[in-house]
Amino acid sequence: MIAIIDYDAGNLKSVEKALKCLNEDVVISRDRDEILAASKVILPGVGSFGDAMDKLHKFNLVNTINDVCEKNTPFLGICLGLQLMFKRSDESRGVAGLGLLDGEILRIPDAPGLKIPHMGWNSLQLSNNGRLFEGIQEESYVYFVHSYYLKAREESIVKASAKYGTHIHASVEKDNIFACQFHPEKSGDVGLKILKNFANLQA
Repeated sequence: MIAIIDYDAGNLKSVEKALKCLNEDVVISRDRDEILAASKVILPGVGSFGDAMDKLHKFNLVNTINDVCEKNTPFLGICLGLQLMFKRSDESRGVAGLGLLDGEILRIPDAPGLKIPHMGWNSLQLSNNGRLFEGIQEESYVYFVHSYYLKAREESIVKASAKYGTHIHASVEKDNIFACQFHPEKSGDVGLKILKNFANLQA
């Protein structure tokens, strides 16, 4: 069973639909026992960093997420879910994130001709043998929607990068924690392969 954490964020249903296309058993839940019983857990999300953290606290999900990670259950953050894994974001100064990984969430810098948010297809540069990217070709295209980006503290956890006015750390992995700034559930066959790789992980 794969649990998708329900904290009233958008995009839950599209992640569920993609996983069901892969014939995975999936549940959308905010029930602590159900989430902790899952073999994999996903934190999707669109919206603002501060509002999302408020909702995670409101539904008592912060401790649940920490316990999932301590159990060594494979845990995947998608888009805003990636950003929430870090300690802070320029989007909501003064709001503490989950602090599962070390790095900064920064606003994509303005540049002539550059539209923000970064919305659409962009290619990935792969590095450091990411488990989510087994069978994925270099320069594969995936779908992004974001105005803020990750600059991870440890280069070794960065498994994919993209360029959009700056160098974006597009995917990271550390132990049982995985995250993608892009939306695999909206990235066609490449995205489905990434989600299948996650579903097939052994804890």
